Amino acid sequence: MDDKNNEPAKPVIKRAVTDGQLHQIADLAEVIWNEHFTPIIGKEQVDYMVEKFQSYPALKEQTADGYEYYQLFDRNVFCGYTGIHPGEDGRLFLSKLYIKKEYRGRHLATQAFDFLQDLCRERGYSAIWLTCNKYNKNSLAVYRHLGFDTVDTQEADIGGGFIMDDYIMEYRII
Repeated sequence: MDDKNNEPAKPVIKRAVTDGQLHQIADLAEVIWNEHFTPIIGKEQVDYMVEKFQSYPALKEQTADGYEYYQLFDRNVFCGYTGIHPGEDGRLFLSKLYIKKEYRGRHLATQAFDFLQDLCRERGYSAIWLTCNKYNKNSLAVYRHLGFDTVDTQEADIGGGFIMDDYIMEYRII
């Protein structure tokens, strides 16, 4: 709690710009993905997706393609991250928003989302959109609580014999 008013301390959100920061994100991604997604999609698909989308080489390549990564800190502890990509259609793609298990429930996702809304307003984006696995009930509940609406579904072949079966969700910036 913040000593002054008994409210949770506001997390610090820092843009990841160094190789060291991207390595930290990749290391945390491996922990979060194995813990959270293995029961949903299985160990084999988790391993494949971590290597393809969350590993240091994948993050490095994504940043070269315009993705931005931000680290979330709660009381100076690196506990989560978000990855975004500016949309060509005036919308921001929220590619990743992950928080370490023991830090969930502290409203870090809400505060990261507030940060992203401000970023959208600064940059003139009309919406934030994302994809979320149809069976990821906890994350779907969080996104719906934040005001996202399901606007479509998609089944995307990501290679390796794996399919991402997702909802496409959107939040309109007001």
